[in-house]
Amino acid sequence: MSALELRDVEVEYDRRGGGRVRAVAGASLTVERGQIVGLVGESGCGKSSLARAAVGLVAPTAGTVRYEGREVTPMTRRARPRELVRLQMVFQNPYSSLNPRRKVGSQLADGLPPAAAARDARVRELLELVGLPAGAAARFPHQFSGGQRQRIAIARALAADPTVIVLDEPLASLDASAQAQLANLLVELSRELELSLLLISHDLAIVRHVADVVSVMYLGTMVETGATRVLWRTPLHPYTEALIAAVPHADGAGMLPDALPGEVPDPANPPSGCRFHPRCPYAFDRCAAEEPPPIAVADGRAAACWLQEPEGEPASAAERARALCIADPPR
Repeated sequence: MSALELRDVEVEYDRRGGGRVRAVAGASLTVERGQIVGLVGESGCGKSSLARAAVGLVAPTAGTVRYEGREVTPMTRRARPRELVRLQMVFQNPYSSLNPRRKVGSQLADGLPPAAAARDARVRELLELVGLPAGAAARFPHQFSGGQRQRIAIARALAADPTVIVLDEPLASLDASAQAQLANLLVELSRELELSLLLISHDLAIVRHVADVVSVMYLGTMVETGATRVLWRTPLHPYTEALIAAVPHADGAGMLPDALPGEVPDPANPPSGCRFHPRCPYAFDRCAAEEPPPIAVADGRAAACWLQEPEGEPASAAERARALCIADPPR
């Protein structure tokens, strides 16, 4: 049984001025026990909407979300069902998710079971787990740096003794040093506590360092999923290939400024067929006419791209395009 499973999830919102926007258009994702899954994609692709559906903050328009085999029901004003309390979420901005008028210790204690003994001792343990001193409990959120506040937000999630934590861009507002430290902390917590993590980020370098598996999202759909090292070495989908090519190197080399031409289309009016085809260097007639399903290749990976062959040998998008004489991609 998977720790967290999303199947064919759709999420729609009402748009100001009328109309509906389908932010998530049938995405599937699985997080196994003790696994770290990275979810990547450009801003506006639906990552945060999918994260909120995963923990019940928004109700899916269609599809199912299951946590340890139980259906995740949308949150209401009533107390969260006991069986779902161990599914937690950490948000991008820790300052807005922490109460500025309350001391850190009391906010961490809120997440402990009502009958928990030695609450103060447990609060100290939680702070120690995330690398903060016990004295932090007596201070207010504004007295900490951004990285420290995010550690407090993680500690508050840990107070519920979770088995799965969904983290929505937890590193986005931090400087490079704080990002690296927090990324290492997440790996340590996952291994030490046997936590399953769904880490949402637009920073592929961080995800490559942290995640066991990566899922790539584009305009509300999942375009590729695979083990991190294999996906990085051989990206099957042209969008994955472009994202990796756009990652800057420390020496400034290796970055292709035109790797991702154009903008993400309006999700209220997505392109026909493959949603990436207007930006794809290898697009051919079928891409504009038919939307590809996830196509499984021989190594257990999947990519929603007509260049791939079912159960065929994995080959990068560029290699497949060259073999089919669809384009002359750069070597």
